[in-house]
Amino acid sequence: MIDKRKYLQPEMAAKLRNMALRARMVVEGYIIGNHKSPYHGFSVEFAEHRAYGIGDEIRHVDWKLYGKTDRYYIKRFEEETNLRSYLILDTSKSMTYKSGAVSKLDYASYLTAALSYLMLNQQDGVGLVLFNEKIQAFIPPRSTSTHLNTVLTQLDTITTGKDTNIGQTLHEMAERIKKRGLVILVSDLFDDPKDILNGLKHFRHNKQEVIVFHVMDRQELEFNFNVRTRFKDIETGEIITTEPWQIRKPYKDLVTNFQDTFRRHCRKRQIDYIPLFTDMSLDTALNEYLQKRRKLG
Repeated sequence: MIDKRKYLQPEMAAKLRNMALRARMVVEGYIIGNHKSPYHGFSVEFAEHRAYGIGDEIRHVDWKLYGKTDRYYIKRFEEETNLRSYLILDTSKSMTYKSGAVSKLDYASYLTAALSYLMLNQQDGVGLVLFNEKIQAFIPPRSTSTHLNTVLTQLDTITTGKDTNIGQTLHEMAERIKKRGLVILVSDLFDDPKDILNGLKHFRHNKQEVIVFHVMDRQELEFNFNVRTRFKDIETGEIITTEPWQIRKPYKDLVTNFQDTFRRHCRKRQIDYIPLFTDMSLDTALNEYLQKRRKLG
């Protein structure tokens, strides 16, 4: 029997043929690792239905489902969704960097797919936003089982943009999202921290709950280059050649300060800031999401 827990490792998930299979295997591997389902309603069969109860109109009963189950279910309405979540995924060129088998964008897309699978199987509404210089795709949140295919198909066909404008994207989405819910940003945050934090603050002003998954390659933190190296900025094309040992300490200090800035300001605004690296098991992020979900009821 295949041990599905191995697909929590991003390099193993990368070997699967499409995003739908990755999402399912990652989540099932996660559940096996936890020895129980971390949410109710793992089967998607009734994701669009709820049990018939006192006060429900009989005309809403799904008689086809009654014929299969000998139980009464009615179609769920969109407003009955437990929680509306918006997954905002950075698809800028900097996200394509990788020092190993999996790029930041690969990792981020696997995580986004797994989160979508989890959310929809607990009957929450899921929306997806892909952006780089501007918003490239926006799928409004729904909670039906067929909606999962729409989201995962979009994640399977990502095209990257050259630049990024995170702050503007966040402000635009904060204006478009009218109902309270959960906003999850998945990005390397390679933009002006002040602009990003102002965008996140906009969501909090609108009473949205916010999680930031800060995705980085391990080399971007540790800078383990040992010979004279030519570095090229993926987005601007700028090139420098240097001895890594000469700039390693100031570079690492800058990266640490960069992370600390987000950690400090997110904490101040009651935003969950989660640093992730592309060699980390995906269950780390899934645990963080589910802890947040439990707090929200």
